[in-house]
Amino acid sequence: MEPHGEKPGEAEGVRITPQLLKSRSGEFALESILLLKLRGLGLVDLGCLGECLGLEWLDLSGNALTHLGPLASLRQLAVLNVANNRLTGLEPLAACENLQSLNAAGNLLATSSQLQCLAGLRGLEYLRLRDPLARLSNPLCASPSYWAVVRELLPGLKVIDGERVTGRGSEFYQLCRDLDCSLRPSSSPGPSPAEAQPWVEPGYWESWPPRSSSILEEACRQFQDTLQECRDLDHQASDSLAQAEQALGPASTTSSFVF
Repeated sequence: MEPHGEKPGEAEGVRITPQLLKSRSGEFALESILLLKLRGLGLVDLGCLGECLGLEWLDLSGNALTHLGPLASLRQLAVLNVANNRLTGLEPLAACENLQSLNAAGNLLATSSQLQCLAGLRGLEYLRLRDPLARLSNPLCASPSYWAVVRELLPGLKVIDGERVTGRGSEFYQLCRDLDCSLRPSSSPGPSPAEAQPWVEPGYWESWPPRSSSILEEACRQFQDTLQECRDLDHQASDSLAQAEQALGPASTTSSFVF
């Protein structure tokens, strides 16, 4: 879903100024700012943001930006969030040589050619153009070949839209995508899918009647005989113990110690 409607502060056309940057970061010098969170301020103009030459982490999501020109001077920028704006291009980011993570979901990027500027960013590993949970997307994400085109254009990516495409765990996401494709109804004419067939032959799960075995019967008989012999030996041992206790009673014990 593309962003639409006015955002807070859009009517005033909020522009980034040195005073705004210093108050948001707590720094006195713009070159000293390493992290900036400028979410939902109704920004329409990045102003002097390009003077923050040491900036490494920047959140500009939820504004009304249409261009990113000043970001071209931010060579140290590693993480950038420009989700939910009105961007139609990302060309200034081609100069952000250290960029590793980019979230541009919820903008107006319509074709894959608008991502060509990112091809030279060797360190870019994480890219988000669609966020189902936040209901943010771009027009180009509606194309059936969107996923394949992005992977071909930016082969160095490890994660696209929160799903790992290379490395550990990528096989699981690929399996889920293949399963989604197989379950998605097809609008193209063609032969109807084959009827599901059982995995095993009929009667496989039916219980079979017990089979008599002469060997098993003989083993059971021998076991019963051995058990009976054990019982007999137990009785004999009990009788012998009783006789021994009677013979060694108190009377016989006392008389045996009389001198």
